[in-house]
Amino acid sequence: MITIFKKSQATQIILLFTEMKLVFATNNDNKIKEVQALIPSGIKLLSLADIDCTEDIPETSATIEGNAIQKAHYVKEKYGYDCFADDTGLEVESLDGAPGVYSARYAGEAKDAEANMNKLLNELDKNEQRNAQFKTVIALTIDDDLTTFTGICQGEITKEKKGTGGFGYDPIFLPHGYSETFAELPLSEKNQISHRGKAVQQLIEFLHR
Repeated sequence: MITIFKKSQATQIILLFTEMKLVFATNNDNKIKEVQALIPSGIKLLSLADIDCTEDIPETSATIEGNAIQKAHYVKEKYGYDCFADDTGLEVESLDGAPGVYSARYAGEAKDAEANMNKLLNELDKNEQRNAQFKTVIALTIDDDLTTFTGICQGEITKEKKGTGGFGYDPIFLPHGYSETFAELPLSEKNQISHRGKAVQQLIEFLHR
C-alpha cells in the first residue's frame, strides 16, 4: 500500500536529475548495497555515516508509520538531504497488536532478540490463537513531498524457535502458506514474500516512475 502526501510537483522533476542523492536512514552497508542495485542508476544512496549523522534519531511515535516518518523528516530537516527511513513491527492478533511499535524493545531497552522471543512465547503460552503479521513502513521525503510504502506479511507465531537464519523474531514467525519459519527459509525466498521486501519493491517502483 502506497500513500502519497503531495505538497508540490517537485517529485516528478527531481527524479529526472542524473545525480540525485538520497539518504537511506541506516548504517547497514548490506542494506545500502542491496537497494542501490535495484533503484535507478541516476540515484546515489548515502548512509547515515556518509552524512556524518552519528546521533540516535528519535523514534518516539506511537505507531510504526509515525516512527518511519519521524526518522525521514529528521534527516531532511537537520541535514537537508532527501531521505527514506523504515520501521518494522510484529503485530500479534490475540495481544491486541503487541508488541507492535515496541517490537525491538519488547523485553527491555537492551533490544535482545532472544529475550524478545522468549517473552512473546511466554505471553502466548497455551493460547491457540497465534495469528500475527509483520509490518514495515518506509517513509520517503523528496523536496516537500512525503510518500509512505507499507509491506505486510501475515502468518502465525510458532510454539518454539525453528531455524538459525534471519534476525529478530524470524525463528518464531511462520508465514501463511509455508511450513518453514522466516529463519528456515532461504534469504532469496524470504525477501520475495517478506514485509520489508514488499515495501522496498514499492519504493523502487516509485523511484522508477
